[in-house]
Amino acid sequence: MSAKLILKNMQFYSYHGALPPERELGQRFSVSLEVFGDLQKAIDGDDLADSLDYARVYGAVKEIVEKEQFNLIETLADAVARAVLDMGAEKVKVKIKKLHPPLPGPIDYAGVEIVRKK
Repeated sequence: MSAKLILKNMQFYSYHGALPPERELGQRFSVSLEVFGDLQKAIDGDDLADSLDYARVYGAVKEIVEKEQFNLIETLADAVARAVLDMGAEKVKVKIKKLHPPLPGPIDYAGVEIVRKK
């Protein structure tokens, strides 16, 4: 039975972007995940070892967002998706928002959303 783990609006400061100021000064990013997998064994046994451990997923996302550097948030989203799939997820939806994109007017955010499956 498939279930969904949700991690919404994780906040990180990092240096992704195609423009030199983005890569030098950095900015805040918001990352949200919907992680799908068969969690019936975890549900039946009430055992974290059989589940998609959201603390472990959070740590992997944090490592990628804060330690790696990409020109495009599309590439960043793909790296996050691949890492989560490698942790045992069947499918993942990744949404990344640049909270202060370098644009000449007011905007809530610029973002990308991707879905990847095993």
